[in-house]
Amino acid sequence: MTDDAVVDDQPDEAAPGEAAPGEAAPREAAPRESAPREAAPDEATPDGDAFRVEFVPGVTPDKWRRTWLQRLPDVALDLAPVEQVEAVSHLRDGSASMALVRLPVDRDGLHVIPLYEEVPVVVVAKEHVVAAFEEVDVADLAGEVLVQDPGAVPEWTAVATAEARERSTAMPAMTVKQAVSVVASGSGIVVVPMSVARLHHRKDVVHRPVTGVAPSRVGLAWRVDDDDPRLEEFIGIVRGRTERSSRGAAAGADGDARAGGRHTESKKQDAKKQDARKQGAKQDRGRALPQRGGAPRRRAGSGGSGAGGKGGSRRKGRR
Repeated sequence: MTDDAVVDDQPDEAAPGEAAPGEAAPREAAPRESAPREAAPDEATPDGDAFRVEFVPGVTPDKWRRTWLQRLPDVALDLAPVEQVEAVSHLRDGSASMALVRLPVDRDGLHVIPLYEEVPVVVVAKEHVVAAFEEVDVADLAGEVLVQDPGAVPEWTAVATAEARERSTAMPAMTVKQAVSVVASGSGIVVVPMSVARLHHRKDVVHRPVTGVAPSRVGLAWRVDDDDPRLEEFIGIVRGRTERSSRGAAAGADGDARAGGRHTESKKQDAKKQDARKQGAKQDRGRALPQRGGAPRRRAGSGGSGAGGKGGSRRKGRR
């Protein structure tokens, strides 16, 4: 060894993650558990599946959703937009609990509550002659080509010309959005509820109310064999019942029966009171009632003749 050699008396440094010489190996840290994530208001919780309500295009259930979250913040609500055919099929196969649908629907195995009606409108190109009017009658559309299933607007089919019906029947099946695109090119018309026209509104089309066409009805449907108590809760919200209403989920179907029982009992009590008033009136018929300004009647034993007399003397007033 030369004189320039330097002896390093310091121990070698341990590499990251390794134990230093003479020291025990460090224990590996246990994996850190992540905090449980809080469920979103409309997300299903481990306690149960979300209550699924589907709705067709044009229906806006936002206000009912807000009321649900206020009254039942711990009960998950799943609102999903679907087409009309899907809404009914999902009810029947159990993948949805309730559905806001357009009526009529096949009610076999379903409960249906009508909720409200919508004004039908005709959608035309912005340059169409109909755009100059505030509203039109369906007879004025007899020569127009309906760019949708003619069966959806039987009132138009009844007044349409043979050529218009033939061209309409030859149209391929398409969605409302696709049909509105065809209308924008000036190739026909579409008759839909006003909310649907607003949903698919474009700058190159306009819509006008059309008379002679039946209003579009929206209803709430669910299966007759479904006894989920959340059904009553949603029905109450949609119908505008208050939170303390006896017809909520706590009362269930028995709420109506109890309400009817209270109504019957109230009628019985009113009848008893009326009979009592009639009986009192009969007792007062033979009794002379004092008249205003008349002399007061004397009490028995207060003077004059005795109790067996026919009448005591009365003061005639001062002379």
